[in-house]
Amino acid sequence: VQLQASGGGLVQAGGSLRLSCAASARPFRTYTMGWFRQAPGKEREFVAASKGNGGSTHYADSVKGRFIISRDNAKNTVSLQLNNLRSEDTAVYYCAAGNRLISSSIPYESAYDHWGQGTLVTVSS
Repeated sequence: VQLQASGGGLVQAGGSLRLSCAASARPFRTYTMGWFRQAPGKEREFVAASKGNGGSTHYADSVKGRFIISRDNAKNTVSLQLNNLRSEDTAVYYCAAGNRLISSSIPYESAYDHWGQGTLVTVSS
């Protein structure tokens, strides 16, 4: 499975960006697609996920109400809309894929088998 993330860039605080991830996973619909991020000097952390097979979406508390994850199973893509960005959102964002995850495992890196290369989001204050 290959994942290709794109859409990062430089944006002012309060602005928006849309990240996309194209996946070669088959069948895509069964995969839970997640976004994680790693800020400079910090551990990688969970951001959001879209559970496979028409399941629910999950968000970290720090992004709830500002970020929106969506997927297009016909195009094998998952997107992350980043709104009302803050300086603390600055990080490398990674998409990840895991097949048939249970809900309790979704926030954990170890649950995902496949990772993209990351895309940098820089928020200037």
